[in-house]
Amino acid sequence: MSSRPPSPSPRSLPTSSAAASCCCSCSSWRRWSPSEAVASTAEVDTVSDRVRRVGVMGGTFDPIHHGHLVAASEVQAWFDLDEVVFVPTGAPWQKADREVSPPEHRYLMTVVATAANPRFTVSRVDIDRDGPTYTIDTLRDLKAERPDEELYFITGADALADIFTWRDVEELFELANFVGCTRPGYEMDEKTLGAIPSDRVTMVEIPALAISSTDCRARQRRGEPVWYLVPDGVVQYIGKHGLYPKETS
Repeated sequence: MSSRPPSPSPRSLPTSSAAASCCCSCSSWRRWSPSEAVASTAEVDTVSDRVRRVGVMGGTFDPIHHGHLVAASEVQAWFDLDEVVFVPTGAPWQKADREVSPPEHRYLMTVVATAANPRFTVSRVDIDRDGPTYTIDTLRDLKAERPDEELYFITGADALADIFTWRDVEELFELANFVGCTRPGYEMDEKTLGAIPSDRVTMVEIPALAISSTDCRARQRRGEPVWYLVPDGVVQYIGKHGLYPKETS
């Protein structure tokens, strides 16, 4: 028997955790346990003939850290994804007000960080595209490359809360299912959550890891260690290429 959860279409996606719990009390979102998801899977897989499922994890990855990898791994396991594609942004439009490391460095750090997991791959689709990076362009390009695959866009719940500021938001939900990764105790605004199509979004609670790329950069610049916050190979890459140089007083 497959361990896939139920297909997101036409029924609602499960609201899950790394254990399973919705981050809000919105009545339109059903709570699913892992056992319920498994029990309903056989019927779905028989009908769908196992459409290939691919996670899409976009991000600046400046640098990529263990929090990104844990989130991708949890979502991959929950949905039994065949692959998770990491997509480093080219020119992130939300971060135009700060300096971002060159795309090639961020791409290569992501390659190094994901190399040990056979289900993780890295795409250049955003860094090879001119202009600001918008999620709609990412998903359009990936869907064109993979027309017969089911896409699951993995993002933080805080980013998902702002999804109605994203470009062509209605089309986003047509191109992919969305997985909002929450930290324990996080609650999304119910008004925002209520406006999101509940059959296209699942909230997944991820084991708490108090790691951020911002903090990793700051620690490196202060001369503090980033070992075990980012993968070993990324620590070595940062040192070799002099990224986030130590501040001088």
